[in-house]
Amino acid sequence: MKVGDLQIVPILDGHSYDPIDTLLVHESGDRWDCPEHPLDARGRIEMTIGGFLIKTGKRTILVDTGIGPVVEDDVQCGSLPQRLQEQGVHPADVTDVLFTHLHHDHVGWATQRDEVFFPRATFRVHEADWEHFVSGSDPVERATRKLGPIEPRLETFSAETQLAPGVFARPAPGHTPGSTIFLIESAGERALLLGDVVHGVSELTDPEWRCLYDVDPDAAGAAREQIASELTDSGTVFAPAHFPDLRFGRLVTSKGRRCFQYA
Repeated sequence: MKVGDLQIVPILDGHSYDPIDTLLVHESGDRWDCPEHPLDARGRIEMTIGGFLIKTGKRTILVDTGIGPVVEDDVQCGSLPQRLQEQGVHPADVTDVLFTHLHHDHVGWATQRDEVFFPRATFRVHEADWEHFVSGSDPVERATRKLGPIEPRLETFSAETQLAPGVFARPAPGHTPGSTIFLIESAGERALLLGDVVHGVSELTDPEWRCLYDVDPDAAGAAREQIASELTDSGTVFAPAHFPDLRFGRLVTSKGRRCFQYA
């Protein structure tokens, strides 16, 4: 996706396949019926996993790092390094790793075998997520093992802030305490990387859909509705972390309803 003078490149790590009723639920009991993000023959929703590459000035930025090498019946991942190399980027070239949040499918390539995978990068995340998953009184063991090695290279933020030329962090808590949207701006154009504020297309068009993994469902729903209202008919492109092939889209009004269109 071209945004002014910047290019945002989806970097796929792989896919997972989740039974829809283990991930998303409708408060009125409606069934998932979404041609833009359909279910497979086994009633599973395909979730693309990976990150986004941005080059700005002398910075090479990766937003989220996928899940890492996992090959199971419902998860096939591990291609992120190869996809980076296809863009001419090696791990040592990455100057910044930005996390939308610290769930395991967003931090997988941060370390491998207890070694930092991007050896020159500064890692950035909202301080509330670092506390929730790693440094607080009740840390997540899986997260502390995975993320402990990056702590010497870690910088946290707590409010809206500019992290690099044209790259801004916008906290949107709810899915996790420090869930963050990244705004990319250049030459009067903009795009949003939504992370897990949204998992499936219908969450943007029907506010009764919600994710079962939201730490604070009310806050997560409010964040989703706020961003959906902001995006509708704005022309701004956006990409959540798990839409098919990490494609960008727009929200528009059609026949009085909010609708999603791939860009």
